[in-house]
Amino acid sequence: MPDSTRRRPDGRLILLLGALAACGPLSIDMYLPSLPALAASFGTSPAAAQTTLTSFMFGFSFGMLLYGPLSDAYGRRPVLLGGILLYAVASIGCVAAFSIDALVFVRFLQALGAGAASVLARAIARDAHAPSDAARVLSMLSIVTSIGPLLAPLIGGQLLLLGGWRVVFVALTLFGITCAVTAYLRVPETWPKEKRASAAVGKSFAAYGHLLTDPVTWGHMMCGGMAFASMFAYITATPFVYIDYFHVKPQHYGLLFGLNIVGIIAGNVLNTKFVGRLGAMKMISAASFVSVVAALAVALVALTGWGGLWSIVVCLFFVVGVVGLLSANCTTELMHRYPRNAGAAAAVFGAMQLALGALSSLAVGFFHDVSPHGMGIVIGVCGVLTFAGRTLVLRSHAAPVKV
Repeated sequence: MPDSTRRRPDGRLILLLGALAACGPLSIDMYLPSLPALAASFGTSPAAAQTTLTSFMFGFSFGMLLYGPLSDAYGRRPVLLGGILLYAVASIGCVAAFSIDALVFVRFLQALGAGAASVLARAIARDAHAPSDAARVLSMLSIVTSIGPLLAPLIGGQLLLLGGWRVVFVALTLFGITCAVTAYLRVPETWPKEKRASAAVGKSFAAYGHLLTDPVTWGHMMCGGMAFASMFAYITATPFVYIDYFHVKPQHYGLLFGLNIVGIIAGNVLNTKFVGRLGAMKMISAASFVSVVAALAVALVALTGWGGLWSIVVCLFFVVGVVGLLSANCTTELMHRYPRNAGAAAAVFGAMQLALGALSSLAVGFFHDVSPHGMGIVIGVCGVLTFAGRTLVLRSHAAPVKV
């Protein structure tokens, strides 16, 4: 909508966009307690079961790169609706998957659809609200989006008891259908025709060239992306580390997982209170410092065994707790640096997050065991690279955009 008509944060729109953006996190988190059972069902290894997470992340990443420029050219609403419809259909395919390879493929398609909700929720929030409110709005969006993942592993554990891992995908199918209907009825078009790329799709995709030659873009992608990668190393590893190594019951896994979602919510609440006073750059700097210290602590306790399970849980709370804060501020800064290509900016940031998350998942899988060692090493490296991204952002953000 035109800048002159932008409103203060709209709670109902934020709630709706948060629910839509939860398609991706729910599709990951709800079936985490089922990973060991899924591996047993197909007679495959934990590493092979983890590839269903990796394929989801790659599909999510590719989808975001596709949808951002398309929405800049054709508007947010039609692209969002098409993506959510694909998500619902692919979820049905997950229910019917007959082999681990088939599940890996349909998970990729499911993620391809879910990417629309994630990237366009951010772009719509940015379109609909004034620049001074955008970082706060995205943090509010993250809080809403975090509620689903907070409950998802608990629900997934109970569904596993009810009827096995396929029942989890039945629930995701119903959620996808609900999202499609809700989006059709309630999500407005926020990107007016006069602002859409004059050369349509070609010009929209060309924006990636400008974005990827800007060191500020790479700094934000490293800072927010590597923080996300550390979280995804934890997501990939802990079903096996907690359940198989530390003998946590699958139905109790969700309680430990939920502690970290509470951390994400707390980080975003702090961001909504302080970002207006301190500015996004100071919040990015402080959060990245917390990230690197906590990540190195995870590496230390995972490799030495000091403190057992609870030392890992406590350190992970701080690693995961700053992920949403960093994502909100890095995304906001990048979208406002490229206001006419906000969809592409959100997409390239989100895609890099997901790609780095997928790579961290693969890195954890290379260790081929259920101990916390691989997780600790990967998270420690991610923490150091998060801080390196912060340094690049602070050094380069004042440089003008090259057009």
